[in-house]
Amino acid sequence: MSRIGRKPIEVPGGVTVNVDSSNVVTVKGPKGTLSESIRPEIAVNIDGATVEVTRVSETRQARAFHGLSRTLIANMVDGVTKGFEKTLEMNGTGYRATLDGKILVLSLGFSHPVRVEPYEGNSFEVAERRVVIKGPNKQKVGDQAANIRKLRPPEPYLGKGIKYSDEVIRRKAGKAGKK
Repeated sequence: MSRIGRKPIEVPGGVTVNVDSSNVVTVKGPKGTLSESIRPEIAVNIDGATVEVTRVSETRQARAFHGLSRTLIANMVDGVTKGFEKTLEMNGTGYRATLDGKILVLSLGFSHPVRVEPYEGNSFEVAERRVVIKGPNKQKVGDQAANIRKLRPPEPYLGKGIKYSDEVIRRKAGKAGKK
């Protein structure tokens, strides 16, 4: 049996978890409301302040989705209580980020500034050469961070570009000089 799938999910105060007849789990909390459709091979049981995820059958597909379903629900509970964030760093001459209302404006060495609108529920914070993406949905926060990084990925020679704050860029040696 899945070790992750067997762990019960503790629901903190101020958070409500509901499961409807079509196996859609809805989690409401102080940072918003999230919902996720769970596969029919998986059953979600709510007992007071804990949520347990079990398999309906022992098929290969049910075993594969057991831990995933439990993790998705646990991430929804964490998202509506604490929220998630990703931090991006910009390295390069003239690379800047500013906010125009809620829209992120990036100067990345192109002929024009790049404007990025936040996904639903996400927000941006800008400080110097850092951009912090915050939101309750872990998937949307990570996807938005990946799309911003894709605009100017870091290159291995000078390290210029946009990278995650915890990412390490493996640097390469430049051209060898004449001998």
